[in-house]
Amino acid sequence: MRAMVLERAGQPLKMTQREMPSPGPGQLLIEISACGVCRTDLHVVDGELPDPKLPIVPGHEIVGRIIEPGSGVAGFSKGERVGVPWLGHTCGTCAYCRRHQENLCDRPGFTGYTIDGGYASHCVADADYTFKLPEGFSDSQAAPLLCAGLIGHRSLKMAGDAVKLGIYGFGAAAHIVAQVAKYEGREVYAFTRPGDRQAQDFARSLGAVWAGGSDENAPEELDAAIIFAPVGALVPLALKAVRKGATVVCGGIHMSDIPGFPYADLWGERVIRSVANLTRNDAIEFLDIALKAGVTTHVTEYPLEQANEALADLREGRLSGAAVLIT
Repeated sequence: MRAMVLERAGQPLKMTQREMPSPGPGQLLIEISACGVCRTDLHVVDGELPDPKLPIVPGHEIVGRIIEPGSGVAGFSKGERVGVPWLGHTCGTCAYCRRHQENLCDRPGFTGYTIDGGYASHCVADADYTFKLPEGFSDSQAAPLLCAGLIGHRSLKMAGDAVKLGIYGFGAAAHIVAQVAKYEGREVYAFTRPGDRQAQDFARSLGAVWAGGSDENAPEELDAAIIFAPVGALVPLALKAVRKGATVVCGGIHMSDIPGFPYADLWGERVIRSVANLTRNDAIEFLDIALKAGVTTHVTEYPLEQANEALADLREGRLSGAAVLIT
């Protein structure tokens, strides 16, 4: 099998020939057709997330077809199209798992971080964390749903019933969330890098009622805000933009330090909260919603061998929507 491998943080990925893996009990061997390139992959490659399993095959927005189910697998068959997300394994026994908070598991496995992921021609995945994909999406369009979409969905749930919703950082997750929010009758206010007219136009094309730089004030007081950009300085700005009793949701796995801010900006029962990983129920809910809402993912395709170029384009903000590797 072919795989783009990270041998050391901060170094380019290397194309490597590996032996074909075999599925163990409860696992699936999958032939990969597409894998999204997520900002979390950047955090892994750039060394911003600690203690990855090295060498590691990154990638956790995997779309492919089952070649071989392992022993004990039920509910899947050869040839079925499936998706594999970031959360790839949980222990099932810790206090969080027993409380149905598997996204907070004490002994998790993460695809493309501690478990080899989807920047490859094949992978092995835990059947319990593999999901059948609706046929309304092509392989490349489905890939971003498996993290950008899932984390966006969980972030949107954390925002409650907010009608006027601010989104900071208009990348892969935001462009999906904006479509779901519009479907649900919400108003989206998009905040981009100052001066990024292309991203602002993109947001408006997806139904945002307003788009501007993060250094600008929204024309309305917001009911909630979601921050996808990994920039801690956006938290105080979002707090100033939301009404009393509102929630500011931090949707990323990594963020730079949040600077100090006056208590008055938090007062009024405003809430700051983070989103961690996903649950299997999130995936089941969101894939159904995405189909009903008619979500269209905007993707730029790259051959697997150009994974480093795709990561560079994401790092430098040269993408509208999501990058997807095609095998």
